[in-house]
Amino acid sequence: MTDTSDIAALSFEDALSALESIVRGLESGQQKLEDAIAAYERGAALKKHCEEKLAQAEARVQAIVARADGSLTLKNED
Repeated sequence: MTDTSDIAALSFEDALSALESIVRGLESGQQKLEDAIAAYERGAALKKHCEEKLAQAEARVQAIVARADGSLTLKNED
């Protein structure tokens, strides 16, 4: 099993870059089977991390609402 403990500390951008690198490596078809499986496993963990980061960002954006006068506030404030 691949160690994925470092993924939680990655920013969205760093995780996405690592995921893209894994995809390129898998698409090349040049890896040994065991290495490809480990890369796929890490890629799955990176994908999940990116999805979680995106969900967090979306929740933050949705919490911001423009008031009628153009000022910004959180949805829960009034």
